Amino acid sequence: MEDSHEDDRTRLDKWLWAARFYKTRALATEAVTGGKVHLNGARTKPARALRVGDELTITQPPYEHVVIVKGLSARRGPAPEAALLYEETEESRQRREALREQMRLQPAPIPHRGPMTKKQRREVIRLKRGGF
Repeated sequence: MEDSHEDDRTRLDKWLWAARFYKTRALATEAVTGGKVHLNGARTKPARALRVGDELTITQPPYEHVVIVKGLSARRGPAPEAALLYEETEESRQRREALREQMRLQPAPIPHRGPMTKKQRREVIRLKRGGF
């Protein structure tokens, strides 16, 4: 009787690991506690019970995946099996493809030799602050 209870709920960190979003459960737990994973639009804890139909937003820079939970599993199986556990929303897929294309079209960074000049240092600071 307890098996049926476990079948309809799985820990979030275990599911993320089983669905192959993270290589280890420790990385999945760290991502959830660090706010990189949102369940139904809100921050959550790693031990939160996940149910079929829940919406997860998983941020793995530079990409963001929005997926709907289609199946539950507490064990990590082969990739084709893991892909059946979720379905990515069409909007999420389009955003990721657009970002991938944008990154592909950007010129490769030129490696820098020697210490930075004052101009280069200011440019790096400006880029880090979000200015273009």
